[in-house]
Order: sequence, then C-alpha cells, then structure tokens
Amino acid sequence: MGSQIWLLGLCFWMCVFSFISVSSKALVGDGTVFIDGKAAIGRIDDDFVCATLDWWPPEKCDYGTCSWGHASLLNLDLGNNILLNAIKAFSPLKLRLGGTLQDKVIYDTPDDQQPCVPFANKSSEMFGFTQGCLPMNRWDELNTLFEKAGAKIIFGLNALYGRSIHSDGSAVGAWNYTNAESLIRYTVGKNFTIHGWELGNELSGNGVGTRVAADQYALDTVALQRIVQNIYKEIEPKPIIIAPGGFFDANWFKEFLNKTSKSLDVVTHHIYNLGPGVDQHLVEKILDPSYLDGEANTFRSLHNIVRSSETSAVAWVGEAGGAYNSGHNLVTNAFVFSFWYLDQLGMASSYDTKTYCRQTLIGGNYGLLNTTTFEPNPDYYSALLWHRLMGNNVLSTSFSGTKKIRAYAHCAKHSKGFTLLLINLDNSTTIQVKVAFNRTSSSRHKHKFHRKHIRLPQGYKSENDREEYHLTAKDGNLHSQTMLLNGKILTVNSSGDIPPLEPLYANSSSPISVAPFSIVFAHIPNVVPPACR
Repeated sequence: MGSQIWLLGLCFWMCVFSFISVSSKALVGDGTVFIDGKAAIGRIDDDFVCATLDWWPPEKCDYGTCSWGHASLLNLDLGNNILLNAIKAFSPLKLRLGGTLQDKVIYDTPDDQQPCVPFANKSSEMFGFTQGCLPMNRWDELNTLFEKAGAKIIFGLNALYGRSIHSDGSAVGAWNYTNAESLIRYTVGKNFTIHGWELGNELSGNGVGTRVAADQYALDTVALQRIVQNIYKEIEPKPIIIAPGGFFDANWFKEFLNKTSKSLDVVTHHIYNLGPGVDQHLVEKILDPSYLDGEANTFRSLHNIVRSSETSAVAWVGEAGGAYNSGHNLVTNAFVFSFWYLDQLGMASSYDTKTYCRQTLIGGNYGLLNTTTFEPNPDYYSALLWHRLMGNNVLSTSFSGTKKIRAYAHCAKHSKGFTLLLINLDNSTTIQVKVAFNRTSSSRHKHKFHRKHIRLPQGYKSENDREEYHLTAKDGNLHSQTMLLNGKILTVNSSGDIPPLEPLYANSSSPISVAPFSIVFAHIPNVVPPACR
C-alpha cells in the first residue's frame, strides 16, 4: 500500500513538473521579411546618425526633476575621455549645437558691445531663462574638441535677434544678423570648420514660445545664405544652409520651401511624437506598432512637399528626443528606447531623410551618454551599430507574420550584400524570420509584394555566413541602462574606450531568430540585390 501511495505521489509530481516545463517554454512563431532589392526607395548620408548638444543650464528642471547637470555647451567637461572616444567612434559624428535657448544666446565676439552674462533662471521670461552668452574662449575650446574628435558641426544661430514679440505670440520684424555674422567671421578667422549654419529653433508653424511667419523666415534664410557666401567666398567647401529646425506644419513648410528654393540646402524638422516626458504610458506607446506607424504621416507629407517643390533642399530630422521636456528617466535613456529610436531611423530613411539628429548626445533624460558618468546608454550602441552596418541605399521592406516585428533593410555599408534590422516588440514570442526577395516591383512605401519570391540560396560556404548582432536588455529588464550584444555586456573599459561590437556568425540558409524584446542587425554579404551593386 505504501509503495502504491509513493508511486501515486511520484506520478503527481512528475505531471506537475511536466506541466511547468511545457508551460515555461518560450513561444515560437515564424514570419518572412520581403525585400524589393531592384531599386533604392531612399538614400541616406554616410553620416546619417547625428546627435545634439544643448544650451540648458543645471537649473533646467521638468516635473520636479533637474536632469541636465553639467551637460550644456557652456559647462560640459570637454576633457572627458569617454566623451572624446564616443564621438570618435563614429568617424565622423554630426553634432547639431542648439536647442530651445539658442534663440536667446548672444555671441561675445570682439564686435559685440554687450556684457557677456550667463543664463539666469527667471520664470517670467520666455522658456524660464534670461538671455545667455557664448564666450569666445568657450567657442575655441569646443572647436578644439570637435576637431580632435573628427565631428561635423551644425551650429544653430539665434533667429530672434532684433525681432519683437507681439501679444499674440508672434515674433515680427526682420532678423538682425549682425551678431551672427560676427560669429561666422570669427569662426572663419580661427579656421574652425563648420559643416552647416542653421537658422533658429522651433519657430515654424505655431512655434514653441513664439513663431515667425514663413515669408519672413524665408527672407531671413536668404540673408543668411548671402552672408555665408560672402564670408566663405575664398573657401571650399562652403557650409550648408539649414532651416527652420521646427515642428512640421505642411502649409508653413510648403511656403517656406517655395520661397527659399535657391538658398536652402537642408530643411529640418523636429520629432517628439511620444508626448511629454511625464507621461506614464511612454512604454506602452513605444511597444505599440500602430502608434509607431503614426509618425510615417509626417515623413510622407514632408517628402511629398520637398519632391513637388522647386527646392534642391533635402530633409533632415534636426532634433528628436521622442518625449519632450527632457524625456523620462529609465525610459528614454534605457534599453526600451532603442525600439523607438531604431524604428525612427528605419522609418525616416525609407522616406529619403538624409540625416537624423538625436536629442541628445549628452544631457536630459534622453542622452546617448549618461549625463553624470558619460557611460554610453543603450541607444549609443544602437546608433553606432546602425552607423557601421546600414549603408546609403534604402530597400523597400515588409514583414509577413506578427505585427510585432519591425523590419528595415539597407545595402550594407562599405561591404557586399545588405543589412537587415529586425525589432521584436513581443514580450514572449521568439520569431524565426526567413528572408525573401520580391520578384516584381512594389509601390513606394506601400510594400505590396507579388506572392512569388526568390528565397535565399541554400548551402552557403562558411565564409559566406551572415553576421548577426543581437541586442537585449540586462536581465530582460526593459528599463535597464545596460545593453547586451550577443549576450555580453557592453561597457567602456578603465581607459574609457568604446568596446568592440563583434558579431555572431550563422548559416545564411537558416532563419534569423529574433528573441522576445530584442533587436537584431543581420548583415548578409552573399546576396547582393541590384540596388546594391
């Protein structure tokens, strides 16, 4: 009798353990990414990845949190070795210098007669701060770092200088460019290299704080272009002219582009589509494919306006932090934000956006680098992998299967074949992804594919294996600020060196396995689409 009870007990526990084992197995699904490789649907700059440096002083606080510390252009530790190495790793990294307070900055050039007074907190002032100043010795120090790091600099000029702000919130009158012209002359006299001069910050459309009408902004942009042409008349290449650095407003941008067709090189817009940093639903939005898809409307509309205009200007995202008012700690500076960030890079590219500037390199709660330690946050490594793997030509891509997979493909960078970016927003299902090529053409961005397709050839030799870079959060925690590459923690060493980003190798005939809440870059060198030849 005792032995029978023992056997029944054993059977019971075996059944329990069997149930636990079965129920704990990760779910597995499959799907196919279709790539139309006949022609590129867009083309990005070699230095597509860009980051910003801002003007906010330590007193800048949002919702009771002060997240800027000493990350301003005016107080950043320019001698930090991690900062230098982080910029150098891109060779080059575009840096856009600007932000909300740029339209309140005076340049303390030898021609300027005003006292050089720093920003001071004052709630009655626009943006909560008084007018600030850029000392020329600080400008010299910044340019020394930029030259050493090999950065390409875009400087945002004060576009409100000389205007008056009316009671209706509009800024009227012509731009007084004398102080900006003095800075440009000083910069040329010092042989500092500037890639582009940008006019103003968030003054387009309804503006932020204030606004400038499109026709007046166009006149001011024409004036900037003439100043640059005159000062750089003996210098080649000349800096590019960039504007307006504001939020997209279709009618405003259309008028502005039509009136700057011969003066403007780059039209810039800003993206904060997740709402305020205080929003408690940021992660839900980031993990919602439908919400992510919404920003395509902005890219599509601007792309169509640029194409239908007589302008020769190209589109950039000049600033994008996702969540405005400095982001949200442990969201916009954590692993989960790479889902939003890389999806943005992929989406922007597919609409022929040439450059994408992330707010910020350092500062606030959305920096690529930690504001205090300078240690790279997860998005830094996402950006660096994109920069090294995703080439100029953008391929039309769609995914058949779960809606939780985001898929983008480019010709490989400085290498044969193409690179595929896969983002899995599902929390429990591993997706086995097959790659197929469309045999017929597809309509632009709609990704409609013929049922017949060419599968990747079988039986590749080992030297033709694909390279895979699997990105995951430490301990599976989406709020972690530590990223793993192929299971290994990414961190700088004691000398502040950026770690090597080394791939795994997989047989090209096998599906790509994309784990739950993970990101995969896959470089497939032995298939070269026509668009990549």
